[in-house]
Amino acid sequence: MAATAAVTLLLDVLSKVLAVMMLQGHPPVELLGGVLYLVLYRNSGAAFSMATGLTWLLSLIALGVVVVIIRLAPRLRSAGWALGLGLVLGGALGNLGDRLLRSPGPLRGHVVDFLSLLAPDGSVWPVFNLADVAIVCGGVMLVLLAATGRDVDGTRGHRPSGDPESGGTGWGTPQ
Repeated sequence: MAATAAVTLLLDVLSKVLAVMMLQGHPPVELLGGVLYLVLYRNSGAAFSMATGLTWLLSLIALGVVVVIIRLAPRLRSAGWALGLGLVLGGALGNLGDRLLRSPGPLRGHVVDFLSLLAPDGSVWPVFNLADVAIVCGGVMLVLLAATGRDVDGTRGHRPSGDPESGGTGWGTPQ
């Protein structure tokens, strides 16, 4: 989990530094025939620019997520959960770092976003960054692991009675 979080955070920070260096004051860069644009945005809100002006609250929520994941880490025995939590942790730390260290100041900093799908202005899909990608991919992974009964400690949780491995018949009664 720690390695995944560290690599995710490193890639996020490097990509944001490069985005600011290369994109500030320049027009959007079209890639893949207009499927992807590189364009610099500074986001004071959450995903999809919601909760703008509540950067301090978003910072505290991100800090809470980081603390919960770190406290959960000693119980991890599942590679899937470690990967998913590492992605969420690295992404949360990346965006939290922006909120703490970027202008206009601590707990009010704007997150650097630079990836836009299908339009250079975020009109089709909101502009995002690698931390956002990591959080979404990690979150989807965690939901799938939980939905399939895989627990943080590496065991399989309760299975439906119709699951052949549970010993059930499919009619809710044991054999």
